[in-house]
Amino acid sequence: TDQFWVHFTETAEAFSLALLLAIAIGLGIGFTLGLNRLLSEVLEPMLVAIYSIPKITLYPILLLIFGLGMSAKVAFGTIHGIIPIALFTINGVRNVKRVYIQTGKVMGLGQAEIIMRILLPAAMPEIFAGIRIGFSLTLIGTLLGEMFASQRGLGFLLMNAIGLHNIELIVALTFLLVVVAGSLSSLLLYLNRRF
Repeated sequence: TDQFWVHFTETAEAFSLALLLAIAIGLGIGFTLGLNRLLSEVLEPMLVAIYSIPKITLYPILLLIFGLGMSAKVAFGTIHGIIPIALFTINGVRNVKRVYIQTGKVMGLGQAEIIMRILLPAAMPEIFAGIRIGFSLTLIGTLLGEMFASQRGLGFLLMNAIGLHNIELIVALTFLLVVVAGSLSSLLLYLNRRF
């Protein structure tokens, strides 16, 4: 059991860091492209094209850049979550009525204040939908990172169990992951409805 908690803590830490980075970078890209129509027309098709690439093909490159360990898992989880968060944020920002933004400018609000006081609250439902999808994909990315190039974490534990044909451990880990992911996803859905 002590060994299990070491793996669980490792996965939780890697996933939390990956999700925070995915949200921060995704929101940054989303607001930048959502506010700049020309930049969006150039870069959004590229985002969609990158999103369609199977991320597992990028894993060897990430291993070369970050090496084995926590940073590679975090990076792999992050790249899974960024693009859906960015795409939903772009749509959310674009769907905000322009009159709100113009009113903010007339009232003397700066760009940062317009984002925080007008765009973020108005686009929140779509942003939250993107975060829910990004959450799931980031978790998958983190676990895949642990499965292929890690010495610790639930993904590593699962690959070991598969290699040893330990059916009980495979079922237990799968059940645990489903319960944790399902619970957190339900919480995000509840928060989404509240927003």
